[in-house]
Amino acid sequence: MAALSGRYMEFHEVHGANVRIDPTGTQATRVESFANGVCFSKQPLLPGELFLVEIEEKELGWCGHLRVGLTGIDPRSLEVVPEYSLPDLVSLGDSWIFAITRNHNRAPPEEGEEEEGVSRRSKDFFTASHLQIGSTRIPMDKLVGRSRPGRFSHILDDLYKTNALPPTARRSRIGVLYVPRAQGTADMHIVINGEDMGPCSRGIPAHQPLYAVVDVFAATKSVRVVQLEYGCEYSIVTSQQLQLQEKPSGVYITPRFAAEAR
Repeated sequence: MAALSGRYMEFHEVHGANVRIDPTGTQATRVESFANGVCFSKQPLLPGELFLVEIEEKELGWCGHLRVGLTGIDPRSLEVVPEYSLPDLVSLGDSWIFAITRNHNRAPPEEGEEEEGVSRRSKDFFTASHLQIGSTRIPMDKLVGRSRPGRFSHILDDLYKTNALPPTARRSRIGVLYVPRAQGTADMHIVINGEDMGPCSRGIPAHQPLYAVVDVFAATKSVRVVQLEYGCEYSIVTSQQLQLQEKPSGVYITPRFAAEAR
């Protein structure tokens, strides 16, 4: 299983008018109003690659929360970044956005899926060391948000032990990835504090580069990218995707050979 640690995740330089990106490229803060907070990943995602953020700051008085998803639109092609990811970005086409709420974030199962456990929390959730989505295994310790800072806070923190931290709360961790399916399509999965919410969008055309979308909307004021190191078994990418996956050193990598390139 190849490591994906060569990919340092950042926000794109193209973003909404009310967003400020910090010098590291990993923190996005909305500085005015409640909208114009749409951000993108700096690079298109690889199959099975999770773009994960932690909510760092909230702002009272607004209705609504973080929105995440995928887009096939190159941010550089936008003359103006849409004010809202929903519905504005979606209306441009090739965009799939999911609004995070305090409750009811799980995707409804298709017929027969509930029996297979797609829509239920896994029985070993509280003891599992990794989250498995398709051929991707992600370390659970980086996925679960903690209600208090500190290396050993989870030992004393009942919220951490029971994963009761609300999805929209400060320090909650939320991510998006896509899983390749048959006939060149993919399913979009949202991960909230270590739980896979299931396929939130299906049949996404996977032949095009897909960027992560993070809309720092309303009550969510600031988010920071969480860096991950994990592996996946997806080794087939299009030549277009391959050209866009570049390490800072200038070495182009695929998941299969990422470990050798480190």
